[in-house]
Amino acid sequence: MNIRRQHILLLVLSLIVVGFVGLSVLVVLYPSMSIDLKISHEIQERQNPFIDELMYLISTPGYMPESVIMVAATALIFFLFKYKKAALFVLCTGASGLISTLVKALVNRPRPSESLVRIVFKTTQQSFPSGHMMFYVIFFGFLILLMFQLENIPRLIRYVVGLVSGFLIFAIPFSRIYLGAHWFTDVFGGFLLGVPGLYLLSWLYLRKRAGKQEAPVAETE
Repeated sequence: MNIRRQHILLLVLSLIVVGFVGLSVLVVLYPSMSIDLKISHEIQERQNPFIDELMYLISTPGYMPESVIMVAATALIFFLFKYKKAALFVLCTGASGLISTLVKALVNRPRPSESLVRIVFKTTQQSFPSGHMMFYVIFFGFLILLMFQLENIPRLIRYVVGLVSGFLIFAIPFSRIYLGAHWFTDVFGGFLLGVPGLYLLSWLYLRKRAGKQEAPVAETE
């Protein structure tokens, strides 16, 4: 990567971080915003049991203990197929839950209430930022990176995993708002916090590869 591209990337990441800090201050000062309520009403306008179940299904991988099981199982699969470095970094994606929990405690924004929106699935933690959004960006975003990098994995598997991961990243903000679990600014904050996390994880993973492809590590006698 040339110097100019590095500077542009650092500028973009800096703006994202500044944007997240600014948004955090905004939701502390104004926990209830008209734009949040308007977007929630728009997304919840069409409701039926099938959509309820679909939106809950989209959110399921981000709940506890499902998220921990999914991270551990995914890392184990990579490890068993000798992609040990990938397995280690997949485990690291689980740190997003701790980070989002700490930020939630600092901002301390309440969840949407039943007096304002329809609550399909109740949650108890604070609202900002969306831990689901942050986790999906980091975990599924990193899986997409791995599917591009690990060319020894069968192409069909790489395509399916990449497409499913991309769909979940796209769909999760709609799911969280539809379920009444978050406001729009919550999921936007989760996205802003997740992007630098994904970049850092990806940079660390790719840093020592110097263009080499990770291959399954052969067992030694």
